[in-house]
Amino acid sequence: MASTRDIRRRIKSVKNTRQITKAMELVAASKMKKAQAAALAGRPYAELMEKMLGAIADRVEEAHHPFLAKREIRTRGIILITSDKGLCGPLNSNVLKVVTDIKTPAKYAVIGRKGTQFIARTHRDLLADFPANDRTSFADIKIIAEFMVKQFIEGAVDTVEVIWPRFRNTLVQAPTTMTLLPLTSVKDILADLRSDAGLPATAATKTADNQMLFEPDAASVLEAILPLYINRELFQHAIDAKASEHSARMVAMKTAKDNATKLLGELTLEYNKARQAGITQEILEIAAAQFAA
Repeated sequence: MASTRDIRRRIKSVKNTRQITKAMELVAASKMKKAQAAALAGRPYAELMEKMLGAIADRVEEAHHPFLAKREIRTRGIILITSDKGLCGPLNSNVLKVVTDIKTPAKYAVIGRKGTQFIARTHRDLLADFPANDRTSFADIKIIAEFMVKQFIEGAVDTVEVIWPRFRNTLVQAPTTMTLLPLTSVKDILADLRSDAGLPATAATKTADNQMLFEPDAASVLEAILPLYINRELFQHAIDAKASEHSARMVAMKTAKDNATKLLGELTLEYNKARQAGITQEILEIAAAQFAA
């Protein structure tokens, strides 16, 4: 049995660990709520874009836009979203498993240090890497989106896809893959926007064609609005990934705190047993000395 001094040292160490993990759990919970609020704040923007695209859909020839043109896929362009820091359970490893299963030629733009380290370690083609800041701004995400759009337009990649941990609930963050470019049709874009905005899948735009005028014409507006749609979708996924990260870290730190509490109880019991055994041994030694005298 370990000495009481060693057990006291372990108890102190476990108490410090429990205190740290509890603080990290509370911080992660606060950041998760902020990330969820940021995701909900973009809903009015999605609703307005849905109305405009609904009015444009029947007025333009979609195939003329480069974002809607089909092409042979030789090299995939993938935006991989991970975290900068660890201590968030299996969140990053689950996302990276999706990348491991990709056997076709691909080039990567990575958001987050964990993803960058993985791409470098596995010798994959890295186009660029960006930090995963806690305060994800639209301006930062716009730079990434425009970089990948440029790669797509110039033919360096034939798709622009996003792999990120989609936030389902506090306990579930599902690795998800979504194709941003090429776009299939305006109707599919509308379906995505309705889903993001929490609208019914069959919702019809309330704005009649004669109530919305486009200057100079609908095709020019579509050409301007599709890049905004790409920027907005990537920003939404980045916020979603950040909410997943904080949620996973909160759960991981809560589990660590609970385990520390359980271990603390076991060590306290072991300490009491060792202390009682020492007292009993001292009593026996005193009694034996009295009988010997």
